[in-house]
Amino acid sequence: MQTQLWVAILSLTGVLLGGGLSSLVQNSVARRVERNDVRRQTAERADARRVERLELLREFIKVAQQAERAAEDRDDTPAWKNSALDVVDELWVCERMIHVLFAPSLHELARAYVKALDHVVWQAPAEGTLWDHLRGPKVAFLDAARTELGR
Repeated sequence: MQTQLWVAILSLTGVLLGGGLSSLVQNSVARRVERNDVRRQTAERADARRVERLELLREFIKVAQQAERAAEDRDDTPAWKNSALDVVDELWVCERMIHVLFAPSLHELARAYVKALDHVVWQAPAEGTLWDHLRGPKVAFLDAARTELGR
């Protein structure tokens, strides 16, 4: 009888030990899978944000080019004024989106560039050419954007 009791106790101990180890392994695997899933989701979110930021920069540069063209082609006709208003409005929208999606340092440079563009669209620069007035803010913004995207 005592042998049967020891066999039963050892058998029960084996079952408990096996069940405990199985539970530990399952929990460990579940945590590892969860961590990998969180890492994957974080990487996907970062990639999506990078694409979104790149598209915004592309749109900003495109609209800035349209504003430069509007400033260069200024003729003060009603059609030109309407077109220039649309371009400048879109430029300010892009600038605000840069404020939302990028660091304050890049936003400040974008704002300076937009202000310079806004000025040359509506008024001829007092000194130098249109390009002289835009060169500094434009190059500073583009250099900072390149640096920001490199992070």
